[in-house]
Amino acid sequence: MTFLPDSAVRPGRLAVGVLLPSPAVRREQKLPLTEAARHAELAGLDLVAYGDRPAAGAAALDTAVVLAAVAAATERITVVGTGYAPGLRPPSQAAEQIAGLQHVADGRLVLGVGTDGGRERWTAAGVPYEERERRTDAALRLLPRLLAGERVPLPYGPGYPVVEPEFAVRMPPVWIAGTSRTAVRRAAHLGDGWFPSLTSAAQVAEGSVQLAELAAALGRPAPAVTVGTTGVLGAEPGLPTAADLAADLASAHGSPPGRFADVPVTGGPREAAERLHRYCGAGVTRVLMDIAGGDWRHQVELLADVRALLR
Repeated sequence: MTFLPDSAVRPGRLAVGVLLPSPAVRREQKLPLTEAARHAELAGLDLVAYGDRPAAGAAALDTAVVLAAVAAATERITVVGTGYAPGLRPPSQAAEQIAGLQHVADGRLVLGVGTDGGRERWTAAGVPYEERERRTDAALRLLPRLLAGERVPLPYGPGYPVVEPEFAVRMPPVWIAGTSRTAVRRAAHLGDGWFPSLTSAAQVAEGSVQLAELAAALGRPAPAVTVGTTGVLGAEPGLPTAADLAADLASAHGSPPGRFADVPVTGGPREAAERLHRYCGAGVTRVLMDIAGGDWRHQVELLADVRALLR
């Protein structure tokens, strides 16, 4: 097992990972998910991630299935699910999925947990949208007990059974996704990490202070911080610029043009390393990058060069 505990990430040194390519990239570049994950591992990256991308407006591959395939195809790299929503599933089913993933990943699994995806995603699963926060908190409290093999009564009302799992595995680290106050609060109370995405170093630093204060008041250590970002590396003709990427993000989120100006990571490895190093001062220990253009395999190799400079 090679999951990097927070104590193994030295101050000022970022662990670096990559989101697996989107369906469009996989089709265009003939790049299966398992091959992409192996390539990231062989290049020397620390993490590889997949999320079901519910905002994409189309059906997506099941996160648990993809994570199982990626975990089985790799040996060292930490495997992160960025779109896992335990509140969408019965707790016993979520526990079974996570236990299976932990076995396949040999302890390299991390769950990125959020409540996004829009009303349609929750309604389609038969879960009232207004219940998403409560159900997510309840699941995060129940899952460690279920995974430990405890006999647990479920809290969702009359008629729910008492569950006694037939397995006992370690609960994987949970990174709470999002930048809202609710997400920061959930990270302080129930998370091992906080996972803001598409956010400037200054905004992450502000959230990290709030997170540390909340955790201290609860008598908990401050959760580690992992940032999700986007970018494209190198200077090949036709690659999008930082301004292009920021404009695309603003358009997709219905935000003012300048909101994402400091988010995209572009340029050569040294320039990209300098930009990512700004997050170290915000308490960030890990970065996950979504590659926004170019040949995915080559971009991963350039990202590995960035990692070497950061470490």
